[in-house]
Amino acid sequence: MAAMTSTFLGSAVAVKAPVVVSSKKAVAPVASLDGLKKAAVVGVSTVLLASPAFAATIKLGGDNGELGFFPNKISVAKGETVEFVNNKAFPHNVVFDEDNVPAGVNADAISHEDYLNGPGEKVTNKFDVAGTYGYYCEPHQGAGMQGTIVVS
Repeated sequence: MAAMTSTFLGSAVAVKAPVVVSSKKAVAPVASLDGLKKAAVVGVSTVLLASPAFAATIKLGGDNGELGFFPNKISVAKGETVEFVNNKAFPHNVVFDEDNVPAGVNADAISHEDYLNGPGEKVTNKFDVAGTYGYYCEPHQGAGMQGTIVVS
């Protein structure tokens, strides 16, 4: 199956690969979207694209403009990925507390200190080490904008 990946700022990366359609027939990969317009498929088929699966999505800022991470505490399995999506009351960032991550984890390496300035901007983290991860938003930490991820 073709895959689309979004890892930062909502950018999509297209992968050239055969696309499987619901009729179980494969369509050859094309070099551009123009090629898609020129490709003819007999019959009506639904194209299935694999999208990235996230164990959880955390909103940065509440729907009503509240300062916080929503939800502010989650649990995921080792190896799963968490998506952080800028929502409201920005700018925000996601900084992991060096005193509140499992031993051996480099908090700086997993932090996203650059500000997310617009709605829908995203960053992701894959958690490969079990334990508790504390994180916060630098500009809003004093207002209590912090969260916890428990990885088992």
